[in-house]
Amino acid sequence: MSDPVSLANAFAYGTADKRIEVLRKIGETGSISQAAREAGISYKAAWQAIDTLTNLTGVSLVEKIVGGIGGGGAKLTDEGLQLLRIAGALEKKRQEVLDEFREEKIDAIDARFSHLSIRTSMRNYLPCRVKGLKMSGQIVRVCLEVHESMAVLVARITRTSAELLALKPGLAVVAMCKATAVRVSGEARSSGLSTANQFQGTVSRISKGEKEDEITIELFPGLQLVGFASAGEEIETGGQIQASVDESAVVVALLP
Repeated sequence: MSDPVSLANAFAYGTADKRIEVLRKIGETGSISQAAREAGISYKAAWQAIDTLTNLTGVSLVEKIVGGIGGGGAKLTDEGLQLLRIAGALEKKRQEVLDEFREEKIDAIDARFSHLSIRTSMRNYLPCRVKGLKMSGQIVRVCLEVHESMAVLVARITRTSAELLALKPGLAVVAMCKATAVRVSGEARSSGLSTANQFQGTVSRISKGEKEDEITIELFPGLQLVGFASAGEEIETGGQIQASVDESAVVVALLP
């Protein structure tokens, strides 16, 4: 069973998050496609919800079931079930706090503080630790260790931002970037970027597009990265792939 502290990373944007709903629906229906339909989202979005929660917690939350009378399905792992229990407990506490304030006639409590649970369009969430800071005038290159077996991820931010976040070596943070900022290639090639921001992984899913294909990459068990490749690339599920991201496209966020 996973540490509840690591599972708590999944709640950086509120327990009412659609991602938690998807996980709950998978537990109820035993199907990712059915969970997507009941949650009112696409099958691809449901998978992204699973991948994001997996990245944030660092453990597998959903297990695919192959074969059987129904042709297979999905079920929650012990960690997935524990995450839902934590979500339920947090939502209960949240409601108790809101009810307490409503008794004091603060009727606008939800509207006033709703921004504290802001969600973003970022597709990639990578829990990591600050390895070092390299100052250059008003710019700071933040070196991040995602995993000991992976290359260092570098985020280029302003000195002011680094100061406001109180960044220092050893600090646990989340690195975020848009999927459109991640370039994927089936061949190792020079991209003009530092090697720190180039990663190797295995293709787990491909969503075909007219000009570009969306590629989901497993960097290592429990950590996914989503990016795009030109439609002409010869990329296959299960194959090895290279992904790169520009330093300026990486956002550094503090854990709650």
